[in-house]
Amino acid sequence: MEGKQSMGRQVILITGASSGFGAMTARALATAGHCVYAGILDPTGRGKTAVEDAARFAGDWKVDLRTVELDVLQDTQVGAAVNRIIAEQGQIDVVIHNAGHMCFGPAEAFTPEQLAALYDVNVLSTQRLNRAALPHMRKRGQGLVVWVSSSSTRGGTPPFLGPYFAAKAAMDALAISYAGELTRWGIETTIIVPGAFTKGTNHFRDAGAPADQAVALAYMDGPYKGVKEKALAGLAALEPADADPQSVARAIEAVVDTPRGKRPFRVHVDPAQDGAEIVNGVADRMRAELLRRIGLEDLLHIAAPKPSASP
Repeated sequence: MEGKQSMGRQVILITGASSGFGAMTARALATAGHCVYAGILDPTGRGKTAVEDAARFAGDWKVDLRTVELDVLQDTQVGAAVNRIIAEQGQIDVVIHNAGHMCFGPAEAFTPEQLAALYDVNVLSTQRLNRAALPHMRKRGQGLVVWVSSSSTRGGTPPFLGPYFAAKAAMDALAISYAGELTRWGIETTIIVPGAFTKGTNHFRDAGAPADQAVALAYMDGPYKGVKEKALAGLAALEPADADPQSVARAIEAVVDTPRGKRPFRVHVDPAQDGAEIVNGVADRMRAELLRRIGLEDLLHIAAPKPSASP
């Protein structure tokens, strides 16, 4: 079966594409007619199955879905991935920051080193890729950076997810700052905000645990006994029966296929409606208002493309 036609073939790199939202999005974008490079961690080891699945999908659907070795914690691999894409395609149109990791447990029970590692995956990884890819986008005067955030940054926040929430909030804040610093280069920003999908991905199943088990047990067997189970059950109950994690992939696909200059700044995909859309709406309006008040309203809109830029 042939891939459906899109508004124009774009060269896309997505991180964390071995499974979950990343794998779903890579396939959706490839099926939409784009050239997609799916970043895979350890492609000859634990990521081998993901590489084989992507190749099978590309063959079955006759789409341009490729895999690239990409450990977002390694500067050399990030740079090599971008260099390969430029060598093969001559350009990179879209970067999707999807790689991330969740942890679950009392915040006090996580060591500072664990928080630093979590920050590395969820935040510093985006900086590594931006520094590798943005020079190419700036040279062309166009591009799109998509950040996969979380409703936890401003929505309701259940207990025992504090380190993860803090890391995603930092990534979201960085995305907002980048947005204003890229518009004059002609580069757009969209922040995708998924809610708590408890089914259909391995997000919760693969969540990290605190290293200090003594402290964790003091909470879990003490006054917070039963809170973990109640929190997880409560989140699952809030999620509608028809909640589909593929809706996140479809939302990203829609943004990529939206004409340049008309892409939304933020898109919420939150079946449970935990309040993030309301709070983000106020915060994003305040950001826009401040830029107007200080005479930088133009930073809210991308500059016209360079005459020499590819269409």
